[in-house]
Amino acid sequence: MSHSVLIVDDNTLVRRMLRSWLEQHSEWEVCGEAENGKLAVERVQELQPNIVILDLQMPVMNGLEAAREIKRLAPNTALIIFTAHASYQLVREARTHGVSDVVSKCDLLGEHLLAALRHACA
Repeated sequence: MSHSVLIVDDNTLVRRMLRSWLEQHSEWEVCGEAENGKLAVERVQELQPNIVILDLQMPVMNGLEAAREIKRLAPNTALIIFTAHASYQLVREARTHGVSDVVSKCDLLGEHLLAALRHACA
């Protein structure tokens, strides 16, 4: 059984790379994409993904604001923040918004993202 994933990042190239990487793993199915947090909230309501991978810094609504709203509307949706600015403080703050993990974009196609996705579905 595959888990549906919504990819949210304001950078088209990052979204494409994530989609391509996820599509190489049969356990993940990309159900959609969004380029900001506001659209992410709308797509979560429409598509009902199992997991949302959220960029932290985006226009309109950032990743933490979107995470808070997604958890309010879809509490069973797993959330992962995917950022170039990972820090211990961010991890602590993200967890208060219901985020299961924070992954550095430096680990783009590495084991940390794969482990975070699997942990989010557990």
